Amino acid sequence: MNLVGVLEGLLFVVGDEGVSLQEICDNLKVTEEKAKELLTILKKEYEKEERGIKISFIGERFKLTTKKEHKEFYQNLVKEKEMEFTQAQLEVLAIIAYNEPITRVEVDEIRGISSAYVIKRLVSRDLIKVAGKSDLPGHPNLFKTTREFLDCFGLASLNDLPDITVSKKGEEEDLFQKKVLN
Repeated sequence: MNLVGVLEGLLFVVGDEGVSLQEICDNLKVTEEKAKELLTILKKEYEKEERGIKISFIGERFKLTTKKEHKEFYQNLVKEKEMEFTQAQLEVLAIIAYNEPITRVEVDEIRGISSAYVIKRLVSRDLIKVAGKSDLPGHPNLFKTTREFLDCFGLASLNDLPDITVSKKGEEEDLFQKKVLN
C-alpha cells in the first residue's frame, strides 16, 4: 500500500481541522519516525514549483494549505474577507494568550476596563474558550485561546508568540497590531 498517498488523502479529508502527528501514526499504524518520514516525502513533493499546495504545521496540526505566491489568484476567485479585530479584542486576545488560563476579572484588572462583552464576542468567534473554573470565590470561568486562535494568527503553538519587551518609557509594545500588519 502507498502510505504517502494515504497520508495525502488523510490531509485532504481533515481539511481545515488538520491532523496531529499522533493521529497520523494511529491511522496509518506506523511509528512516529515513519510518519515523519512520510510527511517529509510528501512535503518535498509539494515544494515543487508546479504544485499549488503545501503542508503547513499550524496549531499543533498538519494541514494542506495554499502557497502564498498564488494568493492573488485565490482572492480573485473567493474574495475572502480577512478577519478584522477591534483594538479591545486584540488587547483581550493578547492578555489571554500570554496569561492563560485567566479569569475575566483578571483581564479587566490588566486592561482597567470591563471586558465582558469583548470576551463574549471572542468566545462566539471561537478564538477563546472556557477552560475550567477558578478556585477564587464564586468559581469564575477560566479562559484560554483555541486552535482557531493559533490558526488565525499563523502560530504553531503559544510558544511562537513574540516575547514581550518593554520600551525605555516603560510601555509595552502592541504585539498583535504589529503581527497583524506584518
